[in-house]
Amino acid sequence: MEENKRNAKIVGVLFLIAAVTAVLGLLLYDPILNSPDYLVQGAEHANQIILGALMELMLVAAAIGTATAMFPILRKYNETIALWHVCFRFLEAVIIVIGVISVLSLLTLSREFVAAGSLDAASFQASGTVLKAIHEWTFLFGPNFMLGINTIMYSYILYKTKLVPRFIPVLGMTGAVLVFSCSLLVMFGVIEQLSVWGAVLALPVAANEIILAVWLISKGFNEPALTALTENKKRRNQNSLIKAEAP
Repeated sequence: MEENKRNAKIVGVLFLIAAVTAVLGLLLYDPILNSPDYLVQGAEHANQIILGALMELMLVAAAIGTATAMFPILRKYNETIALWHVCFRFLEAVIIVIGVISVLSLLTLSREFVAAGSLDAASFQASGTVLKAIHEWTFLFGPNFMLGINTIMYSYILYKTKLVPRFIPVLGMTGAVLVFSCSLLVMFGVIEQLSVWGAVLALPVAANEIILAVWLISKGFNEPALTALTENKKRRNQNSLIKAEAP
């Protein structure tokens, strides 16, 4: 029981770290991603940009941490879905890292632009446009597309097992569908990701992660449900061994 409570707290803390670092990283990137004069502003706010990159790397670590910490619990219900969840979390993390590299490359470009004294500005602008586009696509596929897939997988298992109150995974599955739909709408140019509609569609999944995190830290997983899940897992394993040993 103590191990289960400790594991639940770890998952909750990691979810909170992921939520906080994701927001901080985006805010710290503002001078180099959103400023019209980003080639100058990036170099002037270099330390801020690097701090934003560190925030996103913490996000990557937290995302992978939630998947690996939840895997032993999720696999008791469905090992295939639990494994998919880990794989897609790792893929989400890889996409985010690519976005971090694109921002740091843009920072290098900004420093070179300032050092060159604004010579050949058109060439620097073209390179900057490409790097910003890479970040925009990674920002879409990581926090929206992959997040929707990941959230619906773990929320489905939490709903079926009753490890947490069912309103939490219901909110998670709803938020997953909405944020996944948001990514498709952005891809086809219907809405902008950083817009009112983008925020509205992303809000439920963000609320789900925060509520789930607070619940796991304060209450943990439902012990009777977790015990029943463990017993069912043992029973299935025993049945599999009996079938394997049968002539």
